[in-house]
Amino acid sequence: MVSEHAAAQVLVASNRGPVTYALEDNGELTAKRGGGGLVSGLSAIGDSDGSDPAALWVCAALGEGDREAVRRGVGEPGVRMLDIDAGSHEGVHADAYNGIANSVLWFVHHMLYQTPLEPAFGPEFRAQWASYETYNRAFAEALAESAAQGAAVLVQDYHLALVPGMLRELRPDLRIGHFSHTPWAPVDYFRMLPDDVAEQLLRGILGADRAAFLTGRWADAFTECCVAVLGGTSGTRIGVHGLGADADFLRERSRRADVEERLVALREQVGSGRRVIVRVDRTELSKNIVRGLRAYRELLASWPEWRERVVHVAFAYPSRQDLAVYRDYTAEVQRVADEINSEYGVEGWTPVVLHVKDDFARSLAAYRLADVALVNPIRDGMNLVAKEVPVVSDEGCVLVLSREAGAYEELGEDALVVNPYDVTGTAAALHAALAMPVEERAERTKRLAAAATALPPAQWFLDQLRALEG
Repeated sequence: MVSEHAAAQVLVASNRGPVTYALEDNGELTAKRGGGGLVSGLSAIGDSDGSDPAALWVCAALGEGDREAVRRGVGEPGVRMLDIDAGSHEGVHADAYNGIANSVLWFVHHMLYQTPLEPAFGPEFRAQWASYETYNRAFAEALAESAAQGAAVLVQDYHLALVPGMLRELRPDLRIGHFSHTPWAPVDYFRMLPDDVAEQLLRGILGADRAAFLTGRWADAFTECCVAVLGGTSGTRIGVHGLGADADFLRERSRRADVEERLVALREQVGSGRRVIVRVDRTELSKNIVRGLRAYRELLASWPEWRERVVHVAFAYPSRQDLAVYRDYTAEVQRVADEINSEYGVEGWTPVVLHVKDDFARSLAAYRLADVALVNPIRDGMNLVAKEVPVVSDEGCVLVLSREAGAYEELGEDALVVNPYDVTGTAAALHAALAMPVEERAERTKRLAAAATALPPAQWFLDQLRALEG
């Protein structure tokens, strides 16, 4: 299976790649480089031991611009983009991505189903599952064609859970790792999946030499599923790598002119002398934004001394709006925010400042302004916002953190920890955070920032690579 063009010694596979293309009205393609831990990590490979091994990122073409770039043969060095819907496979990516990855696997691992009504795995699910298999096979075949003898392949996340096993069959010489960026479901919840699908998912990941997770809790849950369904992990090594915030990047980026400009605008919206509770999230069901807003409303009801003295700056950026349940959730976020403003707002004070248009510079401005950071997910693989805000906050902030976030494992000691379902308890934590003495807040922030940056993205990536090679 080794291609005559196979040269890559290190390969990364993920649904979303490091670059996206936009097709302009004049027919030209423009490229936008992405950010994040994988991009930082891949750029650090050449510095790991003084060498510069050939590296390749294999990803899916996600939009019309990406697909046009594939058709024209346009691409950046080190990136191979797959148009999985080309030819007879039209609709495969949509079925695999929305039908299975986002509407089944995400729901299972984040425990989001309303079980009296869902899931119900019938013929539509089986058709979508076949697309998920096709999608994973396309990645496995591309990796097999592009990898040098004995290369290291790092496969990312729940979108590509079957790839390690498929790739192992095609290229037994490769060193294969799989990393899960989400939680892993406990056994009883995972076994809601059809038995054959549950087994197929586990065997797919166990095709890797090493399967890694963000926390020990998620790694243990995976192991327990393997024992319950398969009898064990078949010799696959299990690892844990908690992804940290990129302190140098965040501190530099948060001081640029565009952030300063947005900081001035936010301060004007908030008003002089007021405390600020900040949240920055996608309107993802697992992020628990609606209960967070209800907790803020209870804060204003139960501790009226905070009225006109605090503002909740809530950034809820629309996510997966092609799925009806996400559109409905986004609408509910807006409705509850409007309700709070109508109930408590007075001239000169808007209790909730809600923004729904994604703006990274504005998010960083909010981080700097934060006296309190509210991070209350129902369940989260890690949650980098919990790590980023203490690094950037100008005056130090108190972190109100869900015990169900992966970040709890590293930050729980210095955060105010809440049960994400307990609205009253979260309101009490917000009150305690707002009332915390400045000196204690500063000390907590210092410890939170140190823990949050202990494993920066480049190091996180290289540690996995070294563990796989070892």
